[in-house]
Amino acid sequence: MSAQTQILFTGGIFLLTYAMIMLEKIHRTVVALAGAMIVILAGIVSQEQAVESVDFNTIGLLTGMMIIVGVTRRTGVFEFMAVFAAKVAKGDPAKIMISLATITAVSSALLDNVTTVLLIVPVTFVIAKQLDVNPIPYLIAEVVASNIGGTATLIGDPPNIMIGSATGLGFMDFVLALAPVIVVIHIAAMIWLKVLYRKDMVTREELKRNIMALNEKDEIKDEKLLKKCLAAIAITVLGFVLHQYLHLESGTVALAGATLLLLITGDEPEHALSAVEWPVIFFFVGLFIIVGALEHVGIIEAIARKSLEVTGGAILPTGLLILWLSAILSAFIDNIPFVATMIPLIQEMGRLGGIANLEPLWWSLSLGACLGGNGTLIGASANVVVAGMAEKRGAYLTFIHFTKVAFPMMIMSIIISTGYLVLFYLR
Repeated sequence: MSAQTQILFTGGIFLLTYAMIMLEKIHRTVVALAGAMIVILAGIVSQEQAVESVDFNTIGLLTGMMIIVGVTRRTGVFEFMAVFAAKVAKGDPAKIMISLATITAVSSALLDNVTTVLLIVPVTFVIAKQLDVNPIPYLIAEVVASNIGGTATLIGDPPNIMIGSATGLGFMDFVLALAPVIVVIHIAAMIWLKVLYRKDMVTREELKRNIMALNEKDEIKDEKLLKKCLAAIAITVLGFVLHQYLHLESGTVALAGATLLLLITGDEPEHALSAVEWPVIFFFVGLFIIVGALEHVGIIEAIARKSLEVTGGAILPTGLLILWLSAILSAFIDNIPFVATMIPLIQEMGRLGGIANLEPLWWSLSLGACLGGNGTLIGASANVVVAGMAEKRGAYLTFIHFTKVAFPMMIMSIIISTGYLVLFYLR
């Protein structure tokens, strides 16, 4: 196969894989693995080159955190936090919406946002029923908060995990760079939703009293296990904070935390590993191989050169282009394959354009890809998961309604991000 044929073939496989992922006719993991196998079988990359292109730090970080969350979810701590938040809000519907959303945001920054909404949503329905209010505003607030909160840390959202692993940026780098603007965006989003749904946030006084009568301690299913989980999580988070200084990869920290939890709980490995979302893990493996093939044939370098022609290699236009392009595209397509493609592209742009400090571009990519997922119902995995859970309970979160509420809010968050990046990084 000639070099030109390899470029056309690999580019075609990449675009076909992307299109199939968007259409969702076949499971995205199967699509990604099929694309990866085709580029190997066609001889575009060897098996050894394919394995080398897989980012095992990302795989380790995801696997470790999934094990920790899988064991912790059995304790009932998330249900405890939800009921506690409702009581702190004195049964006021608007305050409860903001409280639950804030818990979701904080949990999503430290754990996996899909797992967080899986645990928060069932309790949300119980509280909404107790107050006799429409659950949809609460669900939208939690979805939006999960994507916003996940943007604040290295481990909060898969795009950040991928960026951190590829660049060597650590947990505290993400927190210091992104948490300040994320707090502002979260507050702005909650104000937006409170104003928008003010007519739905009304209930009777006796129903508020019913909420206050709930006992959050009843939600804890295993207090002994909870203490062990909290200890393991605290040590793991401390490991993330210090991992750069200890010269440890974030994947090593996550797997060490998971191993520690299994040791102190005595959990059977089969039981703990059942909490790992293996389709997600192999989806990443397939994507890494396909993107590795794009790099191998020179497509990434060609796109980087073209992008530099458009922006002139200047940090400000390059950063803003990445931010807005990432946000708009991530609203309509899965941000994971997009970020997997953008990482080597930005690295190549830095090499060709002589950009010494790429950090501002990484923050642009992170903010755009993670916050862009709030644009539509298919923009992020958490959105789709919540819509499915709502439908099973007779509450319909439609694509049009979600987009009408969330897309303007997403644009607002990107405008705030633009101002933040211009002020502090893109100079």
